[in-house]
Amino acid sequence: MPTRDTTGIIHKRFDQRGFSLVELVIVIVVLGILAAFAFPRFGSISSSAKIAATKEEMTLLKRAIVGNPSAVSGGQYIDRGFEGDVGFAPSRLQDLAAKPDSVGAYNKLTRLGWNGPYVDSASGLYLKDAWGTNYVYDRSGRRLISIGGAPDSIIIPF
Repeated sequence: MPTRDTTGIIHKRFDQRGFSLVELVIVIVVLGILAAFAFPRFGSISSSAKIAATKEEMTLLKRAIVGNPSAVSGGQYIDRGFEGDVGFAPSRLQDLAAKPDSVGAYNKLTRLGWNGPYVDSASGLYLKDAWGTNYVYDRSGRRLISIGGAPDSIIIPF
């Protein structure tokens, strides 16, 4: 309850106590224990999200290489990919974003030649998986491999 001194100034009394140091330390320890149990769960969610994102990107790269056979209009394939347009698989993934010197420009009459870009090449992100590791493109084995999530690698055949 407030009181007045002889000069007329009101003084408030603070009878309420704050938290003691021991109580604060106990709260911090409990929060630390909860965080130790929660962190691995969030880590596995992050890992599964990276796997899903990498598989999705690898599927898009596969489609850029071989096209999408289900995309048909007027009896013609409209998404033929690099291989359908050029006649062979690219020698490297960078050929999906920029025309290689060994390939001619697209000819609308023959429907042959580089008709790209086949991927969004913004800052080369299409070359790396969700872990930041470069994809392994195996042209002769006709597959795309992600080794960023080691020990488990992700393989997409085409």
